[in-house]
Amino acid sequence: MLRRLTATSSTWATVPLRLGLGISFIGHGAQKVAGSFNGPGLSKFIAFPAPYAFMRPAWLWMAFAAFGELVGGALVLLGLLTRVGAFLIACVMITAIAGVHWPKFFAPEGMELAVGFLAIALALLITGGGQLSVDRFLGGRRRR
Repeated sequence: MLRRLTATSSTWATVPLRLGLGISFIGHGAQKVAGSFNGPGLSKFIAFPAPYAFMRPAWLWMAFAAFGELVGGALVLLGLLTRVGAFLIACVMITAIAGVHWPKFFAPEGMELAVGFLAIALALLITGGGQLSVDRFLGGRRRR
């Protein structure tokens, strides 16, 4: 199972995708978890209502979202279990698009940034970490 999660292509295209997505989500997650960069911090963030009524208790789902962003960003940045990190980010972005930003597309409250992040996460979910990833060094190479 671990071998399948770390299998990756030999492309270099994933390197800038991983760096951009990882740095962005470490920053977003740090705002929500630690209050960094003028963020709310975990206690305030988990007090926000969840976007869907079935998400109960809301504080638990909001904590999952905050840590999903932080941990997912770190995994993607390192290229360690890239598919797991990309999956965490994709889940948060799908929820943000459908439950928070819909139907507005453009900023300041729109979903265009979340759509872009989702697209990058899906690309990494398909290809894996690629070159210069911990996954590649762990031996999860896929023949291409």
